[in-house]
Amino acid sequence: MALKNQVQLITYPDSFGGDLPTLNQLLTTYFSDIFKGGVHILPPYPSSGDRGFAPLTYLEIDKTFGGWKDIKEIGKNFDVLLDLMVNHISQKSAYFQDFLEKGDQSDYANLFITLDKLWEDGQPRKEDIDKMFLRRKVPYSTFQIKSTGEDVKVWTTFGRETPSEQIDLDVHSEIFKSLIKTFFENFSKHNVKIVRLDAIGYIIKKIGTSGFFVEPEIYTFLDWIKQLADSLDIALLPEVHAHYSIQYKLAKHGFWIYDFILPYTVLDTLINRNSEGLYDYLKDRPANQFTMLDCHDGVPVKPDMDDLIDTKEAKTLVDHCLAKGANLSYILSDEHKADDGFDVHQIRGSYYSLLNSDDDAYLAARAIQFFVPGIPQVYYVTLLAEENDTEKVAQTGEGREINRHNFTTVDIEQALEKEVVQRLLKLIRFRNEYPAFNGTFSMMDVENDWVQLSWEQGDSFCTLLIDLKTYKTQINYIDENNQNVTLIV
Repeated sequence: MALKNQVQLITYPDSFGGDLPTLNQLLTTYFSDIFKGGVHILPPYPSSGDRGFAPLTYLEIDKTFGGWKDIKEIGKNFDVLLDLMVNHISQKSAYFQDFLEKGDQSDYANLFITLDKLWEDGQPRKEDIDKMFLRRKVPYSTFQIKSTGEDVKVWTTFGRETPSEQIDLDVHSEIFKSLIKTFFENFSKHNVKIVRLDAIGYIIKKIGTSGFFVEPEIYTFLDWIKQLADSLDIALLPEVHAHYSIQYKLAKHGFWIYDFILPYTVLDTLINRNSEGLYDYLKDRPANQFTMLDCHDGVPVKPDMDDLIDTKEAKTLVDHCLAKGANLSYILSDEHKADDGFDVHQIRGSYYSLLNSDDDAYLAARAIQFFVPGIPQVYYVTLLAEENDTEKVAQTGEGREINRHNFTTVDIEQALEKEVVQRLLKLIRFRNEYPAFNGTFSMMDVENDWVQLSWEQGDSFCTLLIDLKTYKTQINYIDENNQNVTLIV
């Protein structure tokens, strides 16, 4: 499928109006010319945890959000992007519950990774686990098979609970491939155009490795699932938080990737008023990327920025963000922490708040994002220039809730009246409509306290100019009458 080089929205199914029918109404009423690139609806499936990321099935939509008919309806006007947690599924799913009931006699027994698939005697070895890139301190959970009373350990990469809510899947099994085919056929039937392969870096478990992005085995799986998606005219977006070299391998392999380097780099550029790091990054970067500034998790730091940042400077930037109310998530594996102990995984907070709630700085950040090659995504919270939701963090004890505020229709209509939001919408319209963004990108050599980026196609030419001393931002472009025009952002 050919992706549209225009701006996309990222939102939870219940965060932008309360449910999917209201989301569709808001999109068609207020944003029909804004999100021409589509809408990424974060997991709308029945789920037992992690705000949708522990799905019970992909064949249903959580009834509190709506139904598949609503996804299909949204898809009539906006390309819909949905997640597939290819690494895991909920322990409350019918598949895993059947396994817990029947054990080896279950039709789904081979769908999960019992430890005997990794160690012949089924006993985990600490020296092997110590080499792995862990997301929880113990990467497996123990359950009891009801029919036999036997305890069984299964691999669980993610999850704060013990036992985990998210049970890893065996991508080598035929039952897994059959289910994935069923899920994709259902996506296709309901107008889903893009599928994000969430947590795909963890799908291959191989003793003696980090258990993350294991080559060449991961490419065998990626080639298989791409062939399936292509047959249904669905685009794929693998989601990998890793050293940038791994991302670049994926891009070279023909996949779209996430630009998880840009959010930190833009933050650093604006807070330190220095474009040197941004320019260094843009000199050698794949163009086939989805760009973003913030999302439902946070601004990536480690391992995404490894070898791209000085940890002492990073600590200073992190401290700035903490002073603006942000909170942090951390790397668990000692092997993946920096030599000096720096272990920040993500900076969690509204990007608007991280930039001091400064309208000009925030719009400068968006302008840089929109001029960097790739398909831009805008997260719903900062679409509306909302600040950190520290109250929700205090209520839930979940740090990620700082940037997951739920908006009613009235909230959204009121936010649309903000000057900063109107300025952002004007910038998005320019990014969507100006033809040069389908042409050639270039950077102009400037002093480190300036940013100057350009696009050109035929008679169309536009240049972004940002004075980092003041955050004043303008776009100079040639209009359809061949006149030079200046757009003040």
